Amino acid sequence: MKDAQSTRLGGKVRALRRHESMSQQQLAEKLGISASYLNLIENNRRPLPAGVLIKLAQIFTVDLNTFAADEDARLMADLMEAFADPLFEEQSLSTSDVREMVGASPAASRAVLSMYKAYRGARDTCDQLSMHLAEGDETSAVEHSHLPSEEVNDFIQSRRNHFPDLERGAEQLMKDARGSADDLYSALVRYLERAHGVHVQIGRWGSEKGVLRRYQPEKKLLMLSELLPTRGRSFQLAHQIALLTQREVFNSLLADAHLTTDSSRALARVALANYFSGAVLMPYSQFICAAKEERYDIDVLGRRFRVGFEQVCHRLTTLGRPGAEGVPFHMLRIDVAGNIGKRFSASGIRFARFAGVCPRWNIFSAFLTPGMIRIQLSRMPDGVTYFCVARTLQKDSGGYHTQRPIHAVGLGCHLQFARELVYSDGVDLDSSDAIVPVGVTCRVCERTDCEQRAVPSLKHPLNVNENIRGVSLYASVAAWTREVLETEPQTFLSSLELTKP
Repeated sequence: MKDAQSTRLGGKVRALRRHESMSQQQLAEKLGISASYLNLIENNRRPLPAGVLIKLAQIFTVDLNTFAADEDARLMADLMEAFADPLFEEQSLSTSDVREMVGASPAASRAVLSMYKAYRGARDTCDQLSMHLAEGDETSAVEHSHLPSEEVNDFIQSRRNHFPDLERGAEQLMKDARGSADDLYSALVRYLERAHGVHVQIGRWGSEKGVLRRYQPEKKLLMLSELLPTRGRSFQLAHQIALLTQREVFNSLLADAHLTTDSSRALARVALANYFSGAVLMPYSQFICAAKEERYDIDVLGRRFRVGFEQVCHRLTTLGRPGAEGVPFHMLRIDVAGNIGKRFSASGIRFARFAGVCPRWNIFSAFLTPGMIRIQLSRMPDGVTYFCVARTLQKDSGGYHTQRPIHAVGLGCHLQFARELVYSDGVDLDSSDAIVPVGVTCRVCERTDCEQRAVPSLKHPLNVNENIRGVSLYASVAAWTREVLETEPQTFLSSLELTKP
């Protein structure tokens, strides 16, 4: 039994009941249970039976995903990272404190997280304002920081990166365009001209540097850069078709509560159009059959569907169709500075939101071997192990004088699914020696013996002893003491003599 990971649904049941202004007695009668038993459920003293769960979903007209444990776990992880901010140093909040908070009132917990995001945004705006004032710029040049990328990530995560309406739209387009993988580009060009009167031209790079696609509605002209390979041109064609044909679907999805600003909604629209493009280039039924047949070999899938490495990885995270699911993957994309450009988790793994990523991830070591697959068994502080692969990508975005961005993409799953991946061949998945301990971010990581720790952990007091040097300067004295006692007991005794009052 894992208390730390136990499903705490009582708070959700209580919140739903109160939202409908129902008493425990009234809800208990509808559920066919006693009020006392319902009280125990709401206080997390009794598990929530499957039959009662289904009845609750029917009574309150909510999706069963409302009760998913992952949502609470993600909320708890986000709060722990937020509370790792030096702002809360004096509060000494423990994991159990946060767990009780999330279990008792998920809505209040989300409100606290929203306030922290607002605080971060205000702090960033203040820093920006100070910089502008110091440089003598007008204060009107400062804009509020709403972190639209974070809102879009939350929106995609809340939908588990699967959008059935867009999948159906992509399938319908393939029927209308009468296209195939062998001649998809030409089929999409013909479809645009036939169905929308849009002409496609290939433009020279020098005519408009930095622009890969430009649509001119008044001329019904779509310009694509000559630098785009055929697969890139097909992707951009599908993207433009999505903007022309999926407007109603987009507007419905963009009404989501996670998207609070025009910037967030605009960015989300681009993300949804990209999703549509991926579904066109890699049709769901064909792609998942190929993925399972080839054991998720990314390179093979890329060649078969004529797409790139990152496109395959992203598509693998979208395979959530009920009854035809793929392996639940997580995906991460970073640049050489460690900035997260894309993230999604269906595996249950937690990524940093407000701080730097753990440098022990294989996604960082991928930069040491460009173009090669790096494999890692990654164990998180909660004891869960994941099977992860990573590789670098270099975008060809211009000529000789153009800087070519380099990114690393990581894809992974829970260890229980590792055998389904071709990358696990020859790997001893049962060997503890092969497992690399990793964390979310230094501030909330409990591992004090990490040689790459950058800042002290808030979970352990920082007691600096100048006479003892551990693996990291920020390791706790307790960790140092254990290490020194085991290896150099006399050194430890001497240090006591030197440091006593």
